[in-house]
Amino acid sequence: MTAPSNVMIEPLVSVIIPTYGREKLLVDSIADTLKQDYPRFEVLVVDQTQQHTLEVAAYLQTQAQQGHIRWWQLPWASLPGARNFGVRQAQGEIIVFIDDDIQMPPGYLAAHVRNYQHSEVGVVAGRVFDRMKLADAKPNLQIAYLPPEAIDPGIAWYHIDLVHTTQPQRVISARGCNMSYRREIFTEHGVWFDERFRGSAVREESDICLRVRATGFQIWYDPDAHLVHLGEETGGCHDISTRSLAYQVTFYHNHFLMALKNLTLGQQLRLYLKLFDCHVLGNPPCYKSGSPLKVASRGVFYVLGFLDALKTQVVGLWNDGQVYTRWQQK
Repeated sequence: MTAPSNVMIEPLVSVIIPTYGREKLLVDSIADTLKQDYPRFEVLVVDQTQQHTLEVAAYLQTQAQQGHIRWWQLPWASLPGARNFGVRQAQGEIIVFIDDDIQMPPGYLAAHVRNYQHSEVGVVAGRVFDRMKLADAKPNLQIAYLPPEAIDPGIAWYHIDLVHTTQPQRVISARGCNMSYRREIFTEHGVWFDERFRGSAVREESDICLRVRATGFQIWYDPDAHLVHLGEETGGCHDISTRSLAYQVTFYHNHFLMALKNLTLGQQLRLYLKLFDCHVLGNPPCYKSGSPLKVASRGVFYVLGFLDALKTQVVGLWNDGQVYTRWQQK
């Protein structure tokens, strides 16, 4: 009789990269991922760019033909739709999502995976060295443990800092550019990304993390699972400019939709007040212009976003909005 082996087989990891309108940064992000020292992983590129440069198209074709990546070109643009598409194609037990403008150290995947040795962990939130947020912060700012407000669903979004926090701990949400999930969350618990989150899909990761918590799984922050997020203003995973009127309305729509779906009335009111104080009036930590004209225009977007989210919820009584998922299943 053969003695049982004590060697643990590392789980297969699926790294999903949704992309839209990126060229060299996408190539660099893929190249960094392929350099990982973790022994078992696949890279899935969910590509919503309608036409790449000849150089980038040739790179993607070569990497796919050589079996280094799995590459899909889709005729639509939706970040949560692309995430759901990637999960359905993935073969791994652990699903890692990164953005298409990142830099990662060689031990990145191994740092994510080790947390799943704990059966209660369903999501791992990695640390994000965000170029823009680091530039805006105090020099050498470090936070050991997040304040209690960072786990209050009504106001957590203004207190959770996954840029400067240095110690592992439970958190309420991950950041979309650096997060991983057990595959069973999708396939067995039926928790998927809500494709009604539009544009840059701000708050889509907050929404899914709140729903994951309802399954009993924990969301664990590991600062060792870190990467650099370049935060380029053009391209990315969405199809509208952050400077457009459409973006402004969808920004508020997505916040209100997350709240209407997941929060109690008291938590909703706290979020709405903070959202108004910060993003409309421009008070810290938003530091927006206090010009009466700009405050008034942001107030209009705030109201339009709320009404739009209410409409989304009402329509959701008979249409769940998972239009890209239905497209995938045809």
